[in-house]
Amino acid sequence: MSGDARIRPVILSGGAGTRLWPLSRLGRPKPFLALAGEQSLLRQTADRAAHWGRPLVVTGADQAEAVAAELREALLVVEPCPRGTAAAIALAALAADPDELLLVMPSDHRIADAAAFRAAVARGAPAAAAGRLVAFGIVPDRPETGYGWIARSEPPLGEGVYPVARFTEKPGRAEAEALLAAGGHYWNAGLFLFRAGDGLAALDRHHPEIAAAARAAAADPAAFAAAPALSWDRAVMERTQAAAVVPVEMGWSDLGSWEALHALGPHDSAGNVVSGEAAAVDSRGCLVRSDGPAVVALGVDDLVIVATERAVLVVPRGQSQRVSEAIDALEARRQK
Repeated sequence: MSGDARIRPVILSGGAGTRLWPLSRLGRPKPFLALAGEQSLLRQTADRAAHWGRPLVVTGADQAEAVAAELREALLVVEPCPRGTAAAIALAALAADPDELLLVMPSDHRIADAAAFRAAVARGAPAAAAGRLVAFGIVPDRPETGYGWIARSEPPLGEGVYPVARFTEKPGRAEAEALLAAGGHYWNAGLFLFRAGDGLAALDRHHPEIAAAARAAAADPAAFAAAPALSWDRAVMERTQAAAVVPVEMGWSDLGSWEALHALGPHDSAGNVVSGEAAAVDSRGCLVRSDGPAVVALGVDDLVIVATERAVLVVPRGQSQRVSEAIDALEARRQK
C-alpha cells in the first residue's frame, strides 16, 4: 500500500496543561495557545494532519465547543469524561473503519519539520497495515529524564522500522545518560500508527474493560466512567508483542515545561527569551513573558517570569516542574 493510503489522522485534545500555568489553565488550555508561532498548537496540529485528510478529534465536553470553533473541518468525538489516552483512542478506533490506519497525535506538540514527519509516517505505514502497532521515536540529543524512552530491537522490519525491545518510563539521570550512550534508544513522543481494528483487538486482549467501556458508551455515556484511566503506552504498547518503532528527527518538542519553551527560543545575546510586554535588562538565561502588565527582569539570572492578566509566576529555571505546588498553594489560600 502507499504510505498515505487509508490513513485517518486522530488528534487527542484534552486536559488543562497546568505545567505551563499561569498561561495554560482551565478555560484556556495549552492546545489553544500560540506557543510556537502565530497559530495555536491545535491549529498547527490540524494543518499537519490535513496531509492525510479530515481529522478526527477526540476531546472532552468542556473543550468541544472551542475545538469545533477552531477546527470547523474536523469530525469530533466527545469523551463523556476524561479516562486517559487509552480510552480516548478506543473511542477513535470505534468511530473509524477497522481497516483504516489511525495516525494518533497529541494536539499540543511542536513539529518543526513536517516533511520529515510525513516521511516517517510513510515508512511506518506498511508495518501498521501488516498488523504492527507503530510508535514514532524521537532521536535524542540529550539524556532527557522527562520523557519515556523506546529501545529498538533487530533485525529491522523494513526500511527505518524496528521491533520494540522495551519501553522505559521516565528514567533517572544516570539511566538516561546510559540510554543515550548505548544508541538505539528514542524518546517516546506519544505518536502512533496502527489499524483501528488492531488497536481495538490489542485493548480487548490487554485491557478488555477499557474497550468494553468505550463500546458501551455509545448507548450509555455514563458507562465510559468504568474505563480505567490509563495511557495508551501503559495499557497497550508496553504489553503487546506487536510494537514497532520508527526513529525520526523532525524538530519535535512536547512544549511541556517553561524550560522547553526557553530552549525553543529565540534567544537574545544573553540567552534570554522575551515576549509580550516584557524586557530583560542586565539579565541572563531568563524566560520573561507577559500577556498582562509590563514586566522587567532586572539584574537576575536563570529565572522564569510569566505574567497574565490574572496571575504571575516567578520560579528558577530548572524548577518549573514544581508549578503544581504554586497551584496547590493558591487553592489552599482560597479555601481559608
